[in-house]
Order: sequence, then C-alpha cells, then structure tokens
Amino acid sequence: MEKSFDNGSPLFSVRQLSVALPAGMDRQFAVENLSFDLAAGEILCIIGESGSGKSVTAHAAMGLLPRALQITKGEIVLRGQNLLTQSPETLRQLQGRTIAIIFQDPLSALNPLMTIGAQIIEVMESHNVGDAPSRRQKMLSLLDEVGLPEPERMQHQYPFRLSGGQRQRVMIAMALTLDPDVLIADEPTTALDVTTQAQILKLIRELQQRKAMSVMFITHDFGVVEEIADRVIVMEKGKMVESGPAQRVLRHPQHPYSRKLIAAVPRLQQQARTRNALSPQVLEVKALCKTYRSDSGWFSRSREVTALNKVSFSLKKGETLGIVGESGSGKSSLGRVLLKLLPADSGEAIFDGRDILPMSESAFRPLRRWIQMVFQDPFASLNPRHTIGTILSAGPLALGGMSQTEVKRKAQQLLSLVGLEPSAWERYPHEFSGGQRQRVGIARALMFDPVLLVADESVSALDVSIQAQVLALLKEVQEKTQVAMIFITHDLRVASQVCDEIAVLYKGEIVEQGTPQAVFQQPKHAYTAQLVASIPGEASAIAS
Repeated sequence: MEKSFDNGSPLFSVRQLSVALPAGMDRQFAVENLSFDLAAGEILCIIGESGSGKSVTAHAAMGLLPRALQITKGEIVLRGQNLLTQSPETLRQLQGRTIAIIFQDPLSALNPLMTIGAQIIEVMESHNVGDAPSRRQKMLSLLDEVGLPEPERMQHQYPFRLSGGQRQRVMIAMALTLDPDVLIADEPTTALDVTTQAQILKLIRELQQRKAMSVMFITHDFGVVEEIADRVIVMEKGKMVESGPAQRVLRHPQHPYSRKLIAAVPRLQQQARTRNALSPQVLEVKALCKTYRSDSGWFSRSREVTALNKVSFSLKKGETLGIVGESGSGKSSLGRVLLKLLPADSGEAIFDGRDILPMSESAFRPLRRWIQMVFQDPFASLNPRHTIGTILSAGPLALGGMSQTEVKRKAQQLLSLVGLEPSAWERYPHEFSGGQRQRVGIARALMFDPVLLVADESVSALDVSIQAQVLALLKEVQEKTQVAMIFITHDLRVASQVCDEIAVLYKGEIVEQGTPQAVFQQPKHAYTAQLVASIPGEASAIAS
C-alpha cells in the first residue's frame, strides 16, 4: 500500500534548478529546470543513466559542486531556507546535522590519514555533540549497526585496509552519525553484496521511520527501488522525464526512456549457457592460500586474517567463472593474487603451462599484457593527472607493435563500444561520473586483447542500461577473442547471465560451485541460500 504525504509543506524542495556545464561538453546543462519536493518521512528515488545529473543534484544540495559547474538559476529549500544563498558558516552547521550525504566513491571521500573511528568521531566533534566517552560509544554503535565486524578492532583501521564494501559502510555510518532530517544517498549500495545491501536498506528504512527522516535515494538498481521507494523521479540528460508513485512508474512507465531502463533490469537467468567441452584450459588454480598479517604494536596484538584458504578451480578458453560472495570474503584478493599484485602464501596458478605465482616480476612481465584486470574502484585506478587518451594508449605504446595512430583508432573504437563520446579522449577522470569512469577502466583492459580478463565488480557502478550494454560488449568480445574471464561480482542476477560456472566464496573458502542455475535455483549451502534470498526486488518482477 502506497504512503500518502502532505505535499503542501515539503521538508526539502528543489525549484527550477539549472546547473551549467563548462563550454565544450556534450550538452549545455548538467541539470536543467529540475523541480521536486521531498516530504517528511518520504523516500524519493532518483533514477537515470550515468551522467544524467543525479549526483550533480545531490552535490548542489550539499554545496559541494566543483567550480567548473555553475548554478545559473533555481532554489534548493530546506525547512524554508534557500541553501544556495546561505553563508559557508551556516551551511557547515546544516551539513551533517540537518542534511547529510552518503557519497558514491568511498575511497576518495574518506581521509586516508585518519582511522575510520576518528573520522566518525570528528563529525560529532565539529558539531559539539556529546563528550569523549559518549562519542566513542556512538561510533562503536554505528559501526555495529552498518554490519562492520568487530567494531572495537575496526575503529583503528585505515580506509585502504578495508574492502570496497566495508569502506561504503563506513561512509554510511558517518552520514547517519547525527541522525539528519534529510539523508541524500548517492548510490550507497553500489559496492555492497546482497546481504549487506539488504541490511543497509533495512537500517535506512528503520531510521527514516523512527525519525520521520526524508531520504533522497540515488540509484541505478531497480531492485533497490522496488524495495525502498515511495516515489520515483526518472532523469535523462539533466531533465526529469517522468515522476510518480514508485509502483506506478515501475509497473506502468509512461515515458519511452523509463520503459527502456526497466527493460534492462537484470533477472536471474533460467537457462544454462552453451559450453564447448573441447576448449583448452587457460588457467588452473590449486590450493591457493593468502593470509593477511598485521604486526603487533605497543598497544595491539598481531592479527591474522585468512583471505583465501585452499581455493581451487579451472577455467577454459572462452568461458566465464563467476566469483560471488560477501564483501571481505576474499573475492578481490583472489583477483589481485592472480595478477601478482599481491603475493600468495602457497598454492599454484598454472597459466600458459607455467606456474606464475613463484615468477619474478621480470619473468612475469612478458605475460602481464595477456592477463588484464578491471578494478572495482575506477577513480583510484585511473591516474588523475592523465587524460583518458593517455590512460588508454600508454600501455600499448610502451609494449610496441602499434603506431600512435593505430592505438588512438583502437582506443576510440573501444570508447564508443562502452558508450562514451569521442570527446572523452581529451578529458580527465574527475570530469566523469562514477559509472563513466568504470567504462574507461573496461576499455583500458580491452586495449591489450587479453587471454584472461579478471573483472572485479566491473559493472557494479553502472546503471542498468549501460550495464546491459557493457555485458553485451563483454559477451561479444569473448565470442570474438575467446578470452577467458573471472567475473567477480556481488550481483547474483548479473552473474547468472554472464557466467558458465559459479564459485561461492565464504570467508576465503569455496563452499559451493556449479552452473548458475544449479547454484542459485537449488543451493546446497546455507550461505548460498542466504545470498539468493537477499536479492533486492527479485521476489516480485518489475513491470510484470
């Protein structure tokens, strides 16, 4: 049953907002004539493709727009105050206490030189909330609420020591520290596995109901929209093309663009992919082990965390192995060990007939071009001082064999395939949205024509239409080149569509392995069953 809200006195309003883009961009405005209201206790989801203006709207409300983006007209009103006309001092008092944001990219938003506990406490200190003991207790409570293990230990960790999903949970804890009236959630569950995602959505709902908190929820996951939204706004190229109650928009979309987005929503695939039993083996992993060890200090004990424990699997040419599991289960560690970005403790990884794990860097370097990775965090993996053209062309030019003209032609073809304009060649990573940066990462990996591609959450930051396009691209590339792929993901729906085999990783061990249909439709392990049950929106088909 849909909620009813008093739209006569909204808590938060955006009125005729227009934000201009710098000259030379693909359009004049990032956001154009956008208007909507947010009532107390309402959850409003803003949906649109990457670059549609969703995050620009959120950053404008928080007073965090970069200088390159100029607000040309409009108002953003919170409890009767136009935020666009407030002094920096007034905005600082409102930020965190009255209005807070969960950023899309946690690694660039967290201070790398401060522990996560200190960063959460800093929010309370800057607003003079509580004393030292109460702040510490609140911080530990928040870490526990967002599902981070062992808060007493976790508070002393630095952001770089956490997985992508764990960093996102820290961001959520920071935003909820002062129980704000308006919470802007900019893709808050993008990096989270399905079980943690369900936990975070439940937490946000509980806080919203307890405090009549309003939530502006930016997402590209229609499963999340199905779970949490009261109302929906659909944005295309900076303009609102449709709005209304969530069930009406999801079940009976009026605008062609809305129908296109909903049609691209991934579903659990019911049929198995065709496999070639005669394909040669590309990779065989045997009893792979990796343990992280922290040295003891003056006031701390040494600690060991098992990331991989006797992991074994094989992969044939042209096939895709999906690695699924919760954040911190060892998925990304597996990818980094196979690319020799991390040393393994023991085990074998046979590639091209040779065990690559004991190889020196100089011995492995000739093979490196054939094993490529699409990283989970596109902002951290792209050099901020290089243009996209330099990022795509530097590696192939260094290896030789292609002229600069040939490299540029190939790079621009790949940019087009992953849905980016030719003008991207001259731009820098910070000029793109999170989803667009991920597309650059995929194009960079494909520049080398790899034999083995490790895709670490390669489509998690993408909206559903671009996600479908990139998955189709990966499938097309795989059919043409017969590249073998290790597809690391927390989205079981996507895994079921692109993977020939699924390995479920839990606390560093493979607890279940088989075809997607066998694993997801008839799970044998309790952990796998929990993952399937946590898929957002899967219980009721959208636009049925």
